[in-house]
Amino acid sequence: MTISVRLKEERSRLKLSQTDLGAIGGVGKTTQINYEKGVGSPDATYLAAVAEKGVDVLYVVTGERKPMPADSISAEVAQFVKVYERVNESDRNVLLRMVSAFANAADAEGKK
Repeated sequence: MTISVRLKEERSRLKLSQTDLGAIGGVGKTTQINYEKGVGSPDATYLAAVAEKGVDVLYVVTGERKPMPADSISAEVAQFVKVYERVNESDRNVLLRMVSAFANAADAEGKK
């Protein structure tokens, strides 16, 4: 997987449009589209700005997720992460869609 694909994945994870993420990073929509197509690469200023809004820049650049501090997540989430790290990419996408659907349903009900 390339930087461009991972950047798009992070934008989707955060539910941001190309226009919105580009603006956060200080670039226009066309530049954001080009980054996601692999035409050009974001610079450090862009990456620092989008990191402040939740983009996992380590993942975008290297393909490795930033480790979460153990005390910041529940045991259930930690177990999910362990399983998630062992499955292939297509299964990860299925898991992410399922978790997203559950999170959206919980939000709609006003629950965490």
